Amino acid sequence: MSGKLISIFLCLVTLAVGGGVYYAQVYGFYYDVAEDEVRMTNLVTEEPEPILIEAFQAIDADSSPIRYRACFTTPTSLATLTETYEIFDEAEPLTAPGWFDCFDARALGDMIREGTAIAFTGTRNLEYGIDRVVAVTADGRGFVWHQVNECGDKLYDGTPAGDDCPERTQ
Repeated sequence: MSGKLISIFLCLVTLAVGGGVYYAQVYGFYYDVAEDEVRMTNLVTEEPEPILIEAFQAIDADSSPIRYRACFTTPTSLATLTETYEIFDEAEPLTAPGWFDCFDARALGDMIREGTAIAFTGTRNLEYGIDRVVAVTADGRGFVWHQVNECGDKLYDGTPAGDDCPERTQ
């Protein structure tokens, strides 16, 4: 009888730990972001500047620099944005937690490949090796995420940073 109780106890503990790990990864570390500004890098000044936005919502987590996701709408046309801001060619939207339903990375990636959405440079090296990327669709929906850049790839795989990488301050 005691063997059954120990087995049941171990199964319950395993389920509890598994549930806790799942909750921590999917819900626990995220928080709502209060900022309501989206910046994109201007072609002329090469500096990030705010764009007009509405209906902004965002989440982030301190546990990783690439967990930031945001959604918004903009009244500015895609044509105006492409004439004013730097296009980001290596855009690869990262998935968001399922409960943050305004951000669908797979659909957004398809739209970028099809040309119905364009990715722009938000801020280069927002944090060393991490770029903020902004994508806007033809109907004015916008999405923001953080993406590891070439310098970040080198940092994380241990190869020496090249001359193109900024000086690391950390």
